[in-house]
Amino acid sequence: MFNKENINYMPTEYEMKEYINNDLWDHFCQYMKNTYNVQPKFEFSKCNWEFGWNVKFKKGSKSLCTVYPRKNYFTVLIVIGKKEKETFENIFSSFSYDIQQIYKETKEGNNQKWLMIDLEDNDQRYEDIKKIIEIRNK
Repeated sequence: MFNKENINYMPTEYEMKEYINNDLWDHFCQYMKNTYNVQPKFEFSKCNWEFGWNVKFKKGSKSLCTVYPRKNYFTVLIVIGKKEKETFENIFSSFSYDIQQIYKETKEGNNQKWLMIDLEDNDQRYEDIKKIIEIRNK
């Protein structure tokens, strides 16, 4: 049985789906596969910030995003780096209030903002995440 903190047991895609227990997870994975031709890669993080299993979506060596499983939702980490910052800020007003607030409240370090965005509904926040990932991809 999947335990997100058990380093000795890598979950299957099915177990991750069951743990998250939200149809949006399937939509998100399918979107990433179809749009960017990337497969989910399960990794275990030992860092104090977010200990446990996560799912990375990488295109080549570049991380498009990292997903942290939760019960009934998931959190997407997207890094807005030096290269993405100008593009992101040029369309800042097109993002939902939630995303704007997350961006404003996230501290910058080394010319990067690490945005942690919870997803549970197929709503504007989800559409915004897709736009931010597209910026990361360029």
